[in-house]
Amino acid sequence: MTSRRDTPRDGHGSGLRSLAGQVFALEALVALLVIVAAVLVTFQQARQDVLRDAEVRSLAVAEAFAKAPGVDTALTSPDPTAALQKRAEQTRVATGVDFVAVLGTDGVRYTDSESGLIGEKATGDLSRAAVDGESYTETFRGAPNDAVRAVVPVVDDGGRIVGMVSSGIEVQSLSDAVQGRLAVLLAAGGGALLLAVGGAALVARRLRRQTHGLGPTEMTRMKEHHEAVLHAVREGVLIIGADKRLLLANDEARRLLGLSADAERRPVSELGLDPRTVELLESGRTATDEVHRAGDRLLAVSVRPTTPDGSGTGSVMTMRDTTELAALSGRAAVARGRLQLLYEAGVRIGTTLEVVRTAEELAEVAVPGFADFATVELLEPVLRGEEPPQDATLSEMLRTALSGVRAEQPLQSVGEVIRFHVPSTPMATALAEGHAVVQAELAAADGWRAQDPEGAAGALAYGMHSLVTVPLLARDVVLGMANFWRSDTAEPFGEEDREFAEELAARAAVAIDNARRFTREHAMAVTLQRSLLPRVLPEQNAVEVSYRYLPAKAGVGGDWFDVIPLPGARVALVVGDVVGHGLHAAATMGRLRTAVHNFSTLDVPPDEILGHLDELTGRIDEEGEPAAGGEGGQGRREESITGATCLYAIYDPASGVCTVASAGHPGPAVVDAEGRVEFPPLAPGLPLGLGLGDVPFESTELRLAEGSKLVLFTDGLLEDHGRDLGTGLRLLRGALERPDRSPEQICADVLASLLSPAPRDDIALLVARTRRLPADRIAEWEVARDPAAVSPVRNAAAAKLTEWGLEEAAFAVELILSELVTNAVRYGADPVRVRLLHDRTLVCEVSDGSSTSPHLRHAAETDEGGRGLYLVARFAERWGTRYGRRGKTIWAELRVGPNGGDGGPGVAGPGPAPTAALDLDALEKLAW
Repeated sequence: MTSRRDTPRDGHGSGLRSLAGQVFALEALVALLVIVAAVLVTFQQARQDVLRDAEVRSLAVAEAFAKAPGVDTALTSPDPTAALQKRAEQTRVATGVDFVAVLGTDGVRYTDSESGLIGEKATGDLSRAAVDGESYTETFRGAPNDAVRAVVPVVDDGGRIVGMVSSGIEVQSLSDAVQGRLAVLLAAGGGALLLAVGGAALVARRLRRQTHGLGPTEMTRMKEHHEAVLHAVREGVLIIGADKRLLLANDEARRLLGLSADAERRPVSELGLDPRTVELLESGRTATDEVHRAGDRLLAVSVRPTTPDGSGTGSVMTMRDTTELAALSGRAAVARGRLQLLYEAGVRIGTTLEVVRTAEELAEVAVPGFADFATVELLEPVLRGEEPPQDATLSEMLRTALSGVRAEQPLQSVGEVIRFHVPSTPMATALAEGHAVVQAELAAADGWRAQDPEGAAGALAYGMHSLVTVPLLARDVVLGMANFWRSDTAEPFGEEDREFAEELAARAAVAIDNARRFTREHAMAVTLQRSLLPRVLPEQNAVEVSYRYLPAKAGVGGDWFDVIPLPGARVALVVGDVVGHGLHAAATMGRLRTAVHNFSTLDVPPDEILGHLDELTGRIDEEGEPAAGGEGGQGRREESITGATCLYAIYDPASGVCTVASAGHPGPAVVDAEGRVEFPPLAPGLPLGLGLGDVPFESTELRLAEGSKLVLFTDGLLEDHGRDLGTGLRLLRGALERPDRSPEQICADVLASLLSPAPRDDIALLVARTRRLPADRIAEWEVARDPAAVSPVRNAAAAKLTEWGLEEAAFAVELILSELVTNAVRYGADPVRVRLLHDRTLVCEVSDGSSTSPHLRHAAETDEGGRGLYLVARFAERWGTRYGRRGKTIWAELRVGPNGGDGGPGVAGPGPAPTAALDLDALEKLAW
């Protein structure tokens, strides 16, 4: 009994009667023919390849052996066989050829792989090599075996042919190689045939599944059924061929498009369709629910290619009538667009804290999604970061931003003052009422035309026809206003546009107000910082200084620098960095800079200066700790300044020694006169506020030649926008490695090489070119611990002043030296030294080994002594004590006359010049 599942219905089956079976048979036959042809061609090609390879190998072996050293000599020797047989056999084995034979010019074999052939004459025509000297290959047929052989002449140094070398591969060996490949080819062909038959079976199975085992007759009948259904549906269908001609149009398509009965096979361009529809069909692109017109109808059109890849085929267009839904869908699209525009406004407006840029972002967002042109006007105080006026007139504003669909436009340019003196203009009305005003027809706005008749006429002639103006309000205060214009868009502004403009302006106003507040705070911080930084560098001769200071784009920071003259013609160079930005960082910087100035008056080494500064920073931070008690037991904590860094250097032009100490700050760069750059290693120390006296700072002494450049900087110069410290140091080295540049040129070159357009941190750069005090302006004496030694030193100093042209300063200098040297001899310790320095001032220094500090006091009338320092303070410009590692130095400075440090005569001191000579020896009895 046969199952119904196994019985074909209506002639349907899986045999050759079905379309799938016919395709399978045809594919299998084609595959068989192709594989057989491929095997034959490949086999023939393999034979040719083997033969060509044999010729190349034989010729290479023969030429190599013929040209090998000693072969020509061996051929002319009494016994060539003895000299060459072993060598030829080794060559044959090494190269894999079947024979290597050395022949005489007459063809007699001297060597051969078969020893029985030695001495016999080789067969074949060898004259091409023996006579003509030509190297060649041939397929030889003859004794002892058929072979592919190469014959190469052997030429001696004189160019004479002394013999020949023949090498080759026997034909039998070649046949074996080809036969081996044939087996591989047959196996590959069999495998390919199996794969092809298997692939054809898979294709036939897939085709059988898709055609359901139908034959051509059944498929024809099914096509007729499909066409009947196609014409019955209520959606228009057009099928366009690859030649852009209409192949099929169902009844609904004919009705919607008004096609005639003979429209099929006609070009699309001749069907009378809307030009946009013709362009879509001829372009071949895909579309989904595009709206096209067909008479008074609106059609939703979709286009797809007739094949998935869409290459070289036609297309299918479906359409449906959407006339009734057009209005509703249009409003929905507008609403979606407005929501998207508001989202973009939230993302794009206020990306920076710059007032002008925020206004520009508002104008850019509105064009072209909402308006064809947009302008933003702001009050001038808002642009400066000030509070907007609340009761002042709002009739004048500054145009801050303008954006449009075209560059040319009739509106006033950015930077011009916009006035609203006529109360009936839309702008004045919006400002007075505090909400947006829509002017649907600009031509009917009499107040606007009266405000600027010429400008209004130009705008109307340009095509401006509709306006929405809206005030920018933040905290109920007017910051400015925004105007949105339409020219290219035919539809005028309406009530929905007014509401949208108010929402857009409200978001932008908040961003503008935030930018205004930041601008105000930034300006205050910049003003504070500039007031705290050095305005004019002090006059001194030790170094030639240039500097640069650049605040960060993100806000003012706490970087600072300083140049502080010190006693003894020395100078202190300082750079520092306070972590953070804003007013607190600037104020902290001012506190630290003031402290550095105060501690510098102590005239102690740099490491002690940093120690005092570190201790002060710790105390300041402790003052910011939360106070005990208070409401809830919570106190208010000030921002700490822990993390500030500082580099302090003292340069002495008399010795050329620069003493440097660092509190967590990058060390300086030293550039010699030849342009060589060095970064001396320093003991970095901890940042200020972290050591608290537990970890002392260390000083490093650098001996600098005259003309050396000392470059001090903050880390903002090196580290910026992904650039690490190492990269920054390499760039800095490259910018400094050029000799013969002034400090000003070095500052400019360094910033040109390392400065980014928007620095992330403050940058302080200080470049000092060292000078040396000439040796002829320094005088030193060693003084014995004997009161009698005071007078000779005083006389020697007077003589030196006469040599320097400072005779008028002799009295004051002799008086000061008498007091200082006498007290050093009496109360000090060895060694006692005196030094005069002639710089911008005249410096008198008396050093001794004692650390006892003198103090100025007023002596009583009955005291015999105690007036020495009073006299010193009376005749000197200033005086003080400097402590060294051993002992102290008491110094006094006197101002030189009008020629200053150039050696001019005279001393301008606070004390009057004496009218009569005093007994200086008697003054030596005065003491403190």
